[in-house]
Amino acid sequence: MRRHGTTDDAARGSDLIAEIEASGLTGRGGGSFPTARKLRAVVGGKRRPVVVVNGAESEPASGKDRALLRTLPHLVLDGAVLAADAVGAHEVTVGVGRRSLRERDSVAAALAERAPERIDGRVKIRLVEVPSGFVSGEETALVHFLDGGPAKPTSVPPRPFERGVGGAPTLVQNVETLAHLALIARYGSGWFRELGTTREPGSVLVTISGAVRRRGVHEFELGTPLSNVVAEAGGVTGPVSGLLVGGYFGSWLAASAIEELRLLDADLPLGARAIVVLPDDTCALGEAARVARYLAGQSAGQCGPCVHGLDAIAGAMEQLVTGSADAAPRIRRWADMVAGRGACRHPDGATQFVASALDVFADEVAQHARYGRCRSTVRGVLPLPRPGAGT
Repeated sequence: MRRHGTTDDAARGSDLIAEIEASGLTGRGGGSFPTARKLRAVVGGKRRPVVVVNGAESEPASGKDRALLRTLPHLVLDGAVLAADAVGAHEVTVGVGRRSLRERDSVAAALAERAPERIDGRVKIRLVEVPSGFVSGEETALVHFLDGGPAKPTSVPPRPFERGVGGAPTLVQNVETLAHLALIARYGSGWFRELGTTREPGSVLVTISGAVRRRGVHEFELGTPLSNVVAEAGGVTGPVSGLLVGGYFGSWLAASAIEELRLLDADLPLGARAIVVLPDDTCALGEAARVARYLAGQSAGQCGPCVHGLDAIAGAMEQLVTGSADAAPRIRRWADMVAGRGACRHPDGATQFVASALDVFADEVAQHARYGRCRSTVRGVLPLPRPGAGT
């Protein structure tokens, strides 16, 4: 509150929705869905909507939402309350990962500060700990958990905006999206559009790790060249073999992409806006196999393509790393069989991750198939939760 002031003069209600539409704000959780369209989707239903703040951040390579909850909890809560006011909701639930203790305490302290001031009006806010599995951050999984079920994605339709928590129309918004909403309510759509491009306005938070000197969360305007993103992170620490963009549902890119692409959904799949720069002395396929095994273990267990398909693909990736000559063709065939056939998007994201690794590191695939190894080692550059810390 000290940094951005109160929301006394902020846009509200239908005026806020119009301002958000004019701003061009899209979701910052990975889907890039137009925020104004989501707001309008829950207005005017037969039941009073509810608002859910998605702070689960179950993507291991990302830390942007946790950074916001630690440092600017009031801004996130302002955005949630303003969104609730705009859609006519009286209830807001803030979901925070069960292992995110500092973030939970930060939000709890902010709520305690807000209560005596009654700045949230008729809106009641509750803080909930969410299981930390990879799929628990998906919006239908979060809704299912809040309704008393396991934090697993559910079949759609209906989408949460049609029938969500308790059967009510539910607005599920990412932490960063709501922080932007709170700022646009204060300063207007024109202010927001001063950064970014005409089609993709504003700024985004990016978590960058791997072979850079300043790992962590950085803010960039959309359209920034990737070379500038890497430079802002202190530059690379040595030769680079490739980079992963979008987290573990994203795609691998060749190292040359740093000089060729911009921070735009039109140029590359930004997804969770997590970037991992892979050093040249690290076995890319070994790193990809680690993550493939992790993703297989994070299956919601609701369909065969995910339970059996991802396990088989992870096993074949491990065989590829140790020199199986026929592993790569099997992985590609199974990935094609699994993609698009799951009960949720988990198998789609996992197979995209694996397939892009085979494409970008084709030379390493050939080297492993021929020699059973490559000149590099697996160094654990791609971040993964500690064993046993999945919930």
